[in-house]
Amino acid sequence: MLDEPTYQKLADAAFSAIGDAFEDVDTDLVDCEIAGDVVTLTLRGGRRCIVNTQRPTRQIWLAANARGWHFSWDAAGERWMDDKGRGEELFSTIRRVVHEATGLDVTFE
Repeated sequence: MLDEPTYQKLADAAFSAIGDAFEDVDTDLVDCEIAGDVVTLTLRGGRRCIVNTQRPTRQIWLAANARGWHFSWDAAGERWMDDKGRGEELFSTIRRVVHEATGLDVTFE
């Protein structure tokens, strides 16, 4: 398991990447708000995608479309992967949720 400082650094980097990806997007399509350990993406039509840290488990959780995902840091691949072994990665999952709701293709750096 990651130590707290490493986890916080990686989670902060993920949140920054999410914020950067939506910085120039029309807020009528996706409004991105970061408040502490929570990112709220309000999608066209009022649907929401919530990303938040889970410090006790050192994970990032995502909730959207009445579903939930738990992502753990994969040091070998240097990415956040779902803990159910389905091969879902944090940013690609957010990209899919946003695309399904808005048709927007967003890029994460």
